[in-house]
Amino acid sequence: MKMIKSISIVFSFLSIMSSGCSRYMESPKTYAQDTLGIEMRAQEAPPPLLDYSQPECPVDGYLWTPGYWAYSADGYYWVPGVWVSPPESGYLWTPCYWGFTGGYYGFYAGYWGPHVGYYGGVNYGYGYGGSGYYGGRWEGGHFRYNTAVVNVNTTVIHNTYVDRSVIVNNRTVNRTSFNGPGGVRTRPTKQEEVAMRETHVHSTSEQTSHQKVASKNRNQFVSENKVKATPVALKKADGQGVNTQGRYQKARPAKQQRQAARAQRKVKRAGKK
Repeated sequence: MKMIKSISIVFSFLSIMSSGCSRYMESPKTYAQDTLGIEMRAQEAPPPLLDYSQPECPVDGYLWTPGYWAYSADGYYWVPGVWVSPPESGYLWTPCYWGFTGGYYGFYAGYWGPHVGYYGGVNYGYGYGGSGYYGGRWEGGHFRYNTAVVNVNTTVIHNTYVDRSVIVNNRTVNRTSFNGPGGVRTRPTKQEEVAMRETHVHSTSEQTSHQKVASKNRNQFVSENKVKATPVALKKADGQGVNTQGRYQKARPAKQQRQAARAQRKVKRAGKK
């Protein structure tokens, strides 16, 4: 009986040690906001953020939402940055971000709220430097734009100011697009934690439609362009696009995009014969 009892104690000790070790041997995890949950998962890290020129704000009161990588069965595709109308006066946009957790890369959706929350420390540019937003602020029910950061035609939009103190001139341009090992390693500030607990509004129907259109444009996929997707930003979700050189180009209708995709597939099939 004593031997059986001793063996039982040994096995209990080994079990405790094993569970403790496994806890310390887990892969490092990202701090991830779980207010809206993970919408997409991928085994590979998203590519670096694309470099593009921001088009002028088309309408007084519109806010800039930066471009980002989304994911589908065909891989990563680029969703262009775009000026959009906020769902409510006084609301700001917290960008989405990719974070490494549990052995995969998870996509955490962006949201609207009275304050900017945590977006993984990713530097999207144009006011979204990794924490907070410096492209403007709400005052008296109107949005004032910081023209040191965002592209606004001051002859048309007069609610502006200039604050260059928020600009950080780094010699090395950081295009890292995710939070986690090999990417950005930050945790939310106290202010961001408070913002994360506030009432949030999901992406507007305009934003949802904008991402859907990008997912159907084969030119936006990394797999189609090998190195990077077409770097395009938009004035509006259904408006004009602007490439890295700042030249405007009309966004092609969905029908034209489908026709172009079919033509590309025919060329590929012909090349294989």
